[in-house]
Amino acid sequence: MIRVENLHMHFGGIRAVNGASIEIASGSITGLIGPNGAGKTTLFNVIAGHYQPTSGHVYLDGQEITGLPPHELFHRGLLRTFQIAHEFSTLTVRDNLMMVPGGQMGEGLLNAWLRPGQVAAQEADLRRKADEVIEFLEISHVADELAGNLSGGQKKLLELGRTMMVDAKIVFLDEVGAGVNRTLLNTIGDAILRLNKERGYTFCMIEHDMDFISRLCDPVIVMAEGAVLAEGTAEAVKSDERVIEAYLGTGLKNKEPTA
Repeated sequence: MIRVENLHMHFGGIRAVNGASIEIASGSITGLIGPNGAGKTTLFNVIAGHYQPTSGHVYLDGQEITGLPPHELFHRGLLRTFQIAHEFSTLTVRDNLMMVPGGQMGEGLLNAWLRPGQVAAQEADLRRKADEVIEFLEISHVADELAGNLSGGQKKLLELGRTMMVDAKIVFLDEVGAGVNRTLLNTIGDAILRLNKERGYTFCMIEHDMDFISRLCDPVIVMAEGAVLAEGTAEAVKSDERVIEAYLGTGLKNKEPTA
């Protein structure tokens, strides 16, 4: 579904992404891990159109999307969430969801005057869909709560819910577990798995919690110094000497044997 070829993203003399090439298969939940400064978030930002790459190519379903702006990628079904949730804090959870689809008739003043019935019908459809998403994510108890009052984990669920309001092909999740307690993290994980298995969502996720990655992701891609270091199952990459060295600064071969 996504193919990245020899991607470079340089900021002056800093090579944040340095020749990375990855593939994300349709229907997969792909994990992207690596030490801080490995280039993971920069790679996400290039794929999602927030940065124009220095060089290299990005393809979605065989069509080049390199450098397309986020709003165009949104309409092609490529969505990206952020480590810090971007909710509308003064709107309710339901209203946050209802705002997501673009081109709503109610956005035009003339439609509100001349086609009030059609505007009301579309709004009712959006409300029904939002309520289905709220029920799916098991957050009905906060449906009418202002989004700014939610916990960190609930805001991450709301971000996930916003991707469900449109026909997403692939969703890039940036540290969906950051600052989330274990109970809500399990709820988020369950929702991701259900979206993948029941609705065919494809995910790529940056995450530091290896238990969470191991539960959800296959394959797992490891980045270091802006390039791909290793790829495989979670268990395989956790035991890879190069990965251990990238994270810890030394490989197993340099450890003193225990008695």
